[in-house]
Amino acid sequence: MSSNNLVVNREAKTTVMSRVFSATPERLWRIYTDPALIPRWWGPGRLTTVVDTMDLRVGGKWRYVQHEAGGESYAFRGEYKVVDPPTLLVATFEFEPMAGHIITEWYSFEAQPGGKTLVKVTSSYETVEDLDGMLQSGMEDGATETWDRLEALLLETA
Repeated sequence: MSSNNLVVNREAKTTVMSRVFSATPERLWRIYTDPALIPRWWGPGRLTTVVDTMDLRVGGKWRYVQHEAGGESYAFRGEYKVVDPPTLLVATFEFEPMAGHIITEWYSFEAQPGGKTLVKVTSSYETVEDLDGMLQSGMEDGATETWDRLEALLLETA
């Protein structure tokens, strides 16, 4: 598996997570935007993800719900701000139990030599406290596991 690169800029209140995948931007765009594929890679493997809402257009809403084996559920939601296939997707991100702490995320898919793609997720936080809270929540480990699962899906569906 490849590894993620995380850059934290507290002054700008941003994180940038990046990783190179062995797939074209078009293929990664499809996996990122297909509600049938998202549950196969989004979030930790111990959780079951359900795409509750996915209206992939500017102003459209999205909502995913993750379920633990023991019955606990966690919901995430947002709104699409930019939809420019296959290179850029911008959306807000909010963990429902912590409503009001909204992150704006830019997902860019940059073609690389050899049919590879650099995926970059730039997250902009409203406050330094929100940024610190996300880092302390285990965001980096969660993102690494999520992208490991994405990489496995790419190999499985090659």
